[in-house]
Amino acid sequence: MPQHTFQLNGETVTVDVEDDVRILWVLRDVLGVTGPKYGCGINVCKACTSHLNGKAFNPCSVRVQDVGPDDEITTIEGLADTVPGDGLHPMQEAWLEHDVAQCGYCQPGQIMAAVALVRRVREEDRAITEDDLDAIRNVCRCGTYSRIRQAIRTGADLMG
Repeated sequence: MPQHTFQLNGETVTVDVEDDVRILWVLRDVLGVTGPKYGCGINVCKACTSHLNGKAFNPCSVRVQDVGPDDEITTIEGLADTVPGDGLHPMQEAWLEHDVAQCGYCQPGQIMAAVALVRRVREEDRAITEDDLDAIRNVCRCGTYSRIRQAIRTGADLMG
C-alpha cells in the first residue's frame, strides 16, 4: 500500500492508504481526528472545512495523493496552536462570546472558514463586507447564521 506524508496540526504524519482515499477519511478513520465532520462527502455542506497551507479547503474533496510532505493541514484541533498563547484561537473565543453553537456539528467547519476569510481579506488589505459573509457556504442546520456573522466580525477584531 502506498505511503503518504504530510503535516497535520504541526506534526509530520505518514499513512498507508490507497492514493484515491479522500483526506477526510484519512483524518477521521486513520488518524482519529474527528473535528472535520462528514456531512455530504461531495464538497457541498462544508462541515469538514479545514485549512491546507492556510487556506480553507474541504478534505472530502481532496485525495491523499494530492498533498505532499510540505503541505500543512490544520483542523479545528490545531487551530489554537496557530496563534500565540495557551488559550483558544480568537475566532473560537468569539464563537463562545456570541453563543453561536446549538448542536455544534457544523461549528468546526464554520470556524475554519471564518478564519480563512479573515486571513484572505487582510491579505487584500480591506475589511470584511456583507458580500464576504454571504460567500461563506457552510450549512448550519440549526440556523444560527446571524450569530455566526456577528462572531466572525468579533473574531476578526480579536485577531488584530
